[in-house]
Amino acid sequence: MSRAKLKPVALTIAGSDSSGGAGLQADLSTFSALGVHGASVVTAITAQTPKKVLNIEPVKPIAVSKQLEAVFVGRKPRAVKTGMLLTAGVVECVAEFFSEMKRPPLVVDPVMVSTSGAELLRPGAIRVLKKRLLLLATVVTPNVSEAELLTGLSIREPEDMRTAARKLFDQFGCPSVVTGGHLTGREVVEVFYDGREELLLAAPRVKGGPWHGTGCRFTAVIAAELSKGKKLAQAVVKAKEYVASWID
Repeated sequence: MSRAKLKPVALTIAGSDSSGGAGLQADLSTFSALGVHGASVVTAITAQTPKKVLNIEPVKPIAVSKQLEAVFVGRKPRAVKTGMLLTAGVVECVAEFFSEMKRPPLVVDPVMVSTSGAELLRPGAIRVLKKRLLLLATVVTPNVSEAELLTGLSIREPEDMRTAARKLFDQFGCPSVVTGGHLTGREVVEVFYDGREELLLAAPRVKGGPWHGTGCRFTAVIAAELSKGKKLAQAVVKAKEYVASWID
């Protein structure tokens, strides 16, 4: 058996980033760096630079469904992450697919708005995300602004992130990681909460941000490590270490 066939498989369901810095491209390069075979389902095609989204073309839900069906023929993914899903129809078809099977660990990155301010999840899609997909998640990984939209809380400091992480768990019944790159301060803090264990993970802030694609890479590491059989808390710690090293 070839070495490639021995690698665990992780799946990313996300948009294509023409700059290569985020989206599917960032996910697949991260999977590869961690020794995991990457499969992909394209949800949208974007024209973007590291600083600006110029255009977004959605993929029809039926095409997303067919891609999912194809990926799960043969060597099945041992972990899955979602990124930009964009439309309510795509969120619905992803939720429907995973609700009807014994699903692998599902990392949901609720990508809502780009760093440059472009809308990446439409209002109707947010409603479906909250009503259906997050109830299937192994972990949800919002940044500060996304956590505010999901919880209705105002987040200004790490203590607020702790409150938001607990509220996300109470709302959706899944562990959460609130990522703090959008806050100010000398350190970047991530807060993990799974109903029993809480982790506050801090690293020195590197000048020059915001960094394009850090959220994608963070969640890709979690999915890659889960595909290797690692526990969720271990995967989150590895993600923090990997992204800090990647930026530095």
